[in-house]
Amino acid sequence: MNDWHEAEQQVERAHELYEAGRWDEAEAALRQALSVNPYQAEWQFNLGLTLEAAGRLEDAVKAFKQSYELAEDGDAQSAMILGSTLIELNRPAEAVRWLERALEHAPDSVDAHVHLIDAMSLLERHDEAEVHFYLAIQINPHSGPAHAALAESLLDRREYDRAVWCLREAAKYDNSLPRIHARLARAYAETGRLERARQLYLREIRRNPGDVETIVDLGRLLMDMNRTVEADEKLRRALEIEPDHTEAHMSLGELADSCDDHERARRHFDVVVRLDPAYGGARRKLASVLLAKHRQSEQKRIADLLKDETNDVKRDGTAFTNDDLDELLGLLLDAGMPAEAEAIARKLIDRKPGDAAAHHHLSMAQFGLGRVAQGVVSARRALRLKPDFVAPMHNLAVAHLRRGEISRARYWVQQGLAIEPEDRGLRRLRTYLRVHAIRSLGQHIALMFRRSRNSGQ
Repeated sequence: MNDWHEAEQQVERAHELYEAGRWDEAEAALRQALSVNPYQAEWQFNLGLTLEAAGRLEDAVKAFKQSYELAEDGDAQSAMILGSTLIELNRPAEAVRWLERALEHAPDSVDAHVHLIDAMSLLERHDEAEVHFYLAIQINPHSGPAHAALAESLLDRREYDRAVWCLREAAKYDNSLPRIHARLARAYAETGRLERARQLYLREIRRNPGDVETIVDLGRLLMDMNRTVEADEKLRRALEIEPDHTEAHMSLGELADSCDDHERARRHFDVVVRLDPAYGGARRKLASVLLAKHRQSEQKRIADLLKDETNDVKRDGTAFTNDDLDELLGLLLDAGMPAEAEAIARKLIDRKPGDAAAHHHLSMAQFGLGRVAQGVVSARRALRLKPDFVAPMHNLAVAHLRRGEISRARYWVQQGLAIEPEDRGLRRLRTYLRVHAIRSLGQHIALMFRRSRNSGQ
């Protein structure tokens, strides 16, 4: 009896410690109670909540599963909280199974439907997300969380007007939802109503002045509105609150870069790379500003950044969009890294076989590697896909010129200038070919003259 009584006291103490935010001590108290009686479902549930509050989500999942298994005939609450925690861990497929189990125990649970909307959206099963939305509002037509959850699905699908309606309804039914005005602002911004979005961000900040995410979002919006001074002020304010905020540094770097302040851009991108090397193309942006400065001392850093980015593409190319690969490919060519550029160009061609630019860049990489014959083949392929593409014509002219094939070089110069008469590269080649022709003619005349004199003697 003494042990049992002490265990209950530890549980009571854990409640107090949880409310005070002292989660490590609360966990210790609960584990001490469970060491006396490990079969208390409620205590395991409380342990899960404590671990979740402490940010230890994987451990929380184990506790919630234990709570569910210990409860007689299962427990809807444990299953639902378990599902929501799995969503936070980005394991939506597993979350769906537990949330559906929660609905088996409690068919009228609006919260379970709301979490299923979130999970289905993450799985891109948007039709099923809408089904759960309609089931939720049949139970409670005024559910703010259900409207807000569906809005996220609609934003993912770029159905911005419907998302605006959902978020306005959500704010009407439950104005206390986290960042509800900021989320509505984002939807308005996507529809081009930037001033309305700005007002809503300001409204959210007035309600919660220390909300760094909203301050950064407002800064990004002001950048889009070309209000650079205000954007700079907001983003700096965010860093005053949270000095290591990755997106704030990234945004300030982009803002500085747009103003050609390469040194300041470098400092911010450098911080982002240190905080999270894979964040939003930070390595590419840092390499770009270093290339813009044309410092020989930065060559190794540029190469290291671009090699790391290339290796990430090789490991998991699905994390990179086609635009990301295009940007990386251009940087690799600018940095004089043809081997890496060839690998990225082939990745792009696998995705976009009919993209003339990708074939052109592949040819540039091959020329850079000294594989002229392969480069010529790739350049010709680019021209088959886009007959008026001047850049590969220039490269073909140079390639043929280096191989001493003057007539072919002249042909491609003429073809390119017929399309772009002011192209400087082609005009220089034309001048070179004319000089070459004059020299050849002079040499031919001199040779003929010598032969004539020799024959006269």
